[in-house]
Amino acid sequence: MARIFEYFVVCGIGPEIRTLDGDKGYHGTGVMYLPFLLDQYPSPNHSLCPPPPPQLPTCVLPAGVEFYSSGFDSNDASTFPRSYPIVLTEGDGSKIYVSCIAFRDPVSEDIAEAYRMPANSFADKCICLVSRSPSFRVIRNALEELFALCFSSSGSSKPLWDIIAYLVSNVPLPTPGKDRILFAVENCLLSVEAPPKEGLPHVDISFQHLVQCLDVDNLIKLFTAVLLERRILLRSNKYSLLTLVSEAICHLIYPFRWQHVYIPLLFFSGVDYIDAPTPYMMGLHSSVDTSTLTMDGVVVVDLEYNRITVTTSEEIPSIPEPESSTLRGEIMKLLYPNVVGIDQMKTGPCTASEQYPKNDSKPWGEDHDLQLRLVFLKFFASLLSGYRNFIEVSANHVFNTQAFLKKRSRSTNQPPDTMISQFLDSHGFMDYLERGMGSDENNNNLLDKLQDAIGRGQNPFSVLPSNTEEAEIITISDPDIGTSGSGARYTYDRFPSNIRTEEQEEKRKQILAAASGAFELSGKHTPSSPAFLAKDPKADSLSPMERAAERDRMVLDIKVKLQGLWLRLLKLGATDDPLSSFEYGTILALIESDAEGIGGSGFVECIREHINSGWRCQLTEEQFIAVKELLKTAISRATSRNDMLTVRDAIEVSAEMYKKDTNNVSDYIQRHLISLSIWEELRFWEGYFDYLMERSANKSANYAALVTAQLIVVASHMAGLGLPDTDAWYMIETIAEKTNIGYKQFIKLRGFLSHIQQLQINYWGMTSTKAQSMSHGLASPRSSADEDQQPAEATGRSWVQSMFSRETASRTNSFSRVRRWTSDSGPSAANENGTPRKQDLSAAAQKKTQTSIRVLRGHSGAITALHCVTRREVWDLVGDREDAGFVISGSTDCTVKIWDPSLRGSELRATLKGHTRTVRAISSDRGKVVSGSDDQTVLVWDKQTTQLLEELKGHDAQVSCVRMLSGERVLTSAHDGTVKMWDVRTDMCVATVGRCSSAVLCMEYDDSTGILAAAGRDAVANIWDIRAGRRMHKLLGHTKWIRSIRMVGDTVLTGSDDWTARMWSVSRGTCDAVLACHAGPILCVEYSEPDKGIITGSTDGLLRFWENDEGGIRCVKNVTIHSAPILSINAGEHWLGIGAADNSMSLYHRPQERLGGFSSTGSKMAGWQLYRTPQRTAAMVRCVVSDLERKRICSGGRNGLLRLWEATINI
Repeated sequence: MARIFEYFVVCGIGPEIRTLDGDKGYHGTGVMYLPFLLDQYPSPNHSLCPPPPPQLPTCVLPAGVEFYSSGFDSNDASTFPRSYPIVLTEGDGSKIYVSCIAFRDPVSEDIAEAYRMPANSFADKCICLVSRSPSFRVIRNALEELFALCFSSSGSSKPLWDIIAYLVSNVPLPTPGKDRILFAVENCLLSVEAPPKEGLPHVDISFQHLVQCLDVDNLIKLFTAVLLERRILLRSNKYSLLTLVSEAICHLIYPFRWQHVYIPLLFFSGVDYIDAPTPYMMGLHSSVDTSTLTMDGVVVVDLEYNRITVTTSEEIPSIPEPESSTLRGEIMKLLYPNVVGIDQMKTGPCTASEQYPKNDSKPWGEDHDLQLRLVFLKFFASLLSGYRNFIEVSANHVFNTQAFLKKRSRSTNQPPDTMISQFLDSHGFMDYLERGMGSDENNNNLLDKLQDAIGRGQNPFSVLPSNTEEAEIITISDPDIGTSGSGARYTYDRFPSNIRTEEQEEKRKQILAAASGAFELSGKHTPSSPAFLAKDPKADSLSPMERAAERDRMVLDIKVKLQGLWLRLLKLGATDDPLSSFEYGTILALIESDAEGIGGSGFVECIREHINSGWRCQLTEEQFIAVKELLKTAISRATSRNDMLTVRDAIEVSAEMYKKDTNNVSDYIQRHLISLSIWEELRFWEGYFDYLMERSANKSANYAALVTAQLIVVASHMAGLGLPDTDAWYMIETIAEKTNIGYKQFIKLRGFLSHIQQLQINYWGMTSTKAQSMSHGLASPRSSADEDQQPAEATGRSWVQSMFSRETASRTNSFSRVRRWTSDSGPSAANENGTPRKQDLSAAAQKKTQTSIRVLRGHSGAITALHCVTRREVWDLVGDREDAGFVISGSTDCTVKIWDPSLRGSELRATLKGHTRTVRAISSDRGKVVSGSDDQTVLVWDKQTTQLLEELKGHDAQVSCVRMLSGERVLTSAHDGTVKMWDVRTDMCVATVGRCSSAVLCMEYDDSTGILAAAGRDAVANIWDIRAGRRMHKLLGHTKWIRSIRMVGDTVLTGSDDWTARMWSVSRGTCDAVLACHAGPILCVEYSEPDKGIITGSTDGLLRFWENDEGGIRCVKNVTIHSAPILSINAGEHWLGIGAADNSMSLYHRPQERLGGFSSTGSKMAGWQLYRTPQRTAAMVRCVVSDLERKRICSGGRNGLLRLWEATINI
């Protein structure tokens, strides 16, 4: 049976006291403290009820808890209890409705004694009723009756918690449109019912608060901001207003839903959330200071002063006519009927009462609420008139926005309106269309019914269901009320605590004993005295029981937090950024800040318990990214503490969790942990094997079979990690030799390991370990004789031969070379990030080839576009021009800046202003700079004078790519799906040279042949011959967005979100190869002309080198030094520049003498060697460019900084 009340909860000060800043202990009055969950019904260990949301205590007491010297005073309004509702939103979008009463309650005697508080101290406490039903009124009435009953002088006939238990357990949810539930709290009769599902959604609030706080114009302005999904902040000094107004405005946008962050009452310590970049609707108490926040683009709604402020230059667009006037008029009729109809005749053929019902004499009630909701529903019916004719179910979109806007423009004789265009692109509108497809929601869609009714000339109220049936009354009565013969009454001087279990009582005593002992050990000093802040040597002499109690409390606290955070992490949606989510950040902080390792081991244990409870271990892409990074951190921290138990558990759970790739193949998290150094340690695998042997339940079996079975488990993990075959076999063989098993078992083990290694390589390609990926740029530690040999993985020896080789030096060669490479102290030795080791810094400093990193400051917004001026771009007969090597940047601050790296300390040469929105693309030639922006314009500047020359207008959406061509021409592409050619001299669009069905994200043009290639969101690569004026080919094969494209001669390369790259022939229009070894979208592709090889970079952080091999293409090298998405690859004849999203860069070199020295069977692409990589700094990068002629790489971050790395290498 579904119940209307899910929980009764009490929050306030518990045995553990902490300030909002995290300081333990009591620090006097005037300080705000963290609230905790004190009591609840049903109990926490109830098997059928999920636990309350972990953020509940913080949300119901948003200001925190304060201590007072007095309680309720009838002459002091500040001491009165406060009753207010809040709404919590879970990860799946479902809402939890909570009614709260906050009041001053005496502090428990044991707490006051333990913390040495003054006598008769009081503190904030909050009682709550939690429900999944939006029945605000009945939840509030029931809670207020319970509160009144507790403090009534006449008392109650039963213990208060017995009344609460019966109320929560026995009052059912009413059936919509059929039932009316009657129940009583002691002697007070209450009722609850729900309207039919066919009508407007159930809402048990009054819209009067909304129309009283805001006038008609501001109401419409707020309504528009919500429709366009802006960042909205409501301010009021009353908690109830914030929640009720937020709920009311969400119901007025029906049939659409608010799709973003929704926190009607934000707790005070979460004020920083206001600067979040994503849309949200939040409510914040007026007393909270926001002066230190940026608040750029936030719509601030002051409910006390009827004021709306937009903290940005971008105003909220107005609702178009005629809907604007109609909506305003309808609201005015409802609110002020006498004023609107004052000029109408009282009698006659058309009386005022017919057009303007006299509601002014009648208090605001449910009829007014219904009429107001219908007014806004009629607005949507008019605004979206005929929208159903433009629903198109295709792979690319579900609604033909452009056709709908053209149709509306013809019918209204007005140009397309900005407000409607933004609304049709909103998440709310897309969600509405998707909900209506293939579901029963179409049958109950009031918007469609209302449009049909208006078209037939019917009364709009006819679409609402009529209440012809009388609701069935169901009475819920407590059989124990009035049956007690003793007539005893229960009265209370404070809100009573629920009965605690022995375990809860013991835990409470331990915490209070520890608090009391800590206070006594500090002497009689106050918390602010110097002696208290100094470390007392006696503090380390706590009794074993006190230390155990403190540790148990800390462990339990961390594990409970981790459990809740883990479950919420698994609810991350496809639109969530996992690495910036609250859950990820909090778990990461618990792991990193915990010196004793409780956070890391607790996180791994949390995953194991979830697996044991029946979880199937499948993760989404977003969850996979977050869990992978958290496990890496936990293992690294455990390794530094020598906590092999946590590492052991982590490797086992990593082998269980997986995601499905585009080919429906399981990709396990374990495969992505290869960069950690612990897997190279033989001692770890020996310890893990010993653990498996001890754990084995079948110890009576044949010893050799038992050892083989456990070694197969070890080999499975090694292969899952991607350890090189020879290294894995060395460790397996070493462990096996100590067990004295026979050669048959050796053969079985070797065959198994080779088999699973080969399976992985066939699909994922060769996985390089950390040391191997570094080795591409290092001198070989082996002798010159060994350098002529192929690596061990590629030798001609079969695995059987390698197994029977009993020479220790031969067998250990593969494993020992990993150690030698990582411990090599030569000037090229590098650590896992590719930076020189400490022992090499002095030697490296003495060399001329030093790295230099500069930070260029000037932009006030995120860097969104970068361009490097190359020699070829500005070459003339005189020689190199001075602007060769310049870096040009664009930003969200709407400016373009030119930087001269040769001027150290004063690199900024010019700032170009003219755009009104974010700059997305930049190009240049000898005399001009051209940029494209979200403002749909392309601007051309003179590079020398920095004067604005031309403004090219013609695109209907944001510009994505620009290219400066010879002959004063500019080639541009945009999200409107067009590619245009412009003549700068005439400021005219010469021609639209290409059209795609969706936004163009990347393009390439060969000026010598006139061949244009462009691709984007439609997953199609198009090839045009501009000179012939025709489309040559439409290249089909990708299934998701194409992010990058590269054209060299007759070859076109494309990289896509479907995790593949493809090689196409321009002349034939065919796909010559599919490159499918990455574990994420491919963001960049590059073609290495000297060896006709391909280099791809992906969001999985891998850099893969491909080359033609007997008519096919194979991956010959993987590089794993980058741990974030690869954003840029730039290949020259001898140098290769790489940039990633985590601000890491790398420069690769291929010595000139080796170019012709490859044998016919050798790998040409393997000739690229890592030359240098700078020390990485923490930053999120959006774009990277390379200047290989000067050995420079420049990255642009979200923080507005450019990071220029210059490897001044003397070739």
